[in-house]
Amino acid sequence: MTYDPHKHHRRSIRLKGYDYSQEGLYFVTICVQHGQCLLVETAVQEMIQLWWEKVAEKFTAVVLDAFVIMPNHIHFIIAITNPAAGASVGAHPSVRPEPG
Repeated sequence: MTYDPHKHHRRSIRLKGYDYSQEGLYFVTICVQHGQCLLVETAVQEMIQLWWEKVAEKFTAVVLDAFVIMPNHIHFIIAITNPAAGASVGAHPSVRPEPG
């Protein structure tokens, strides 16, 4: 997706030309659309916890470090340890409401 300053009101801090699939620690933030506080319900937090645990099972090159659920966003730290050893993180674009 190309950055459009009229649509996207935050400046990207991604490094141009950097391959984010290579080994390293990554701090990631995922925000809820329109800043809605949808992540406060226990059922939603439990679903996020289940998906968090499934990430390392599905992607063998990923090691989970820490995550925190805020009312309208999630922060997490992951380590990509050996991208050639496991499935690529970008190889599974589909999202389902329940893990499994």
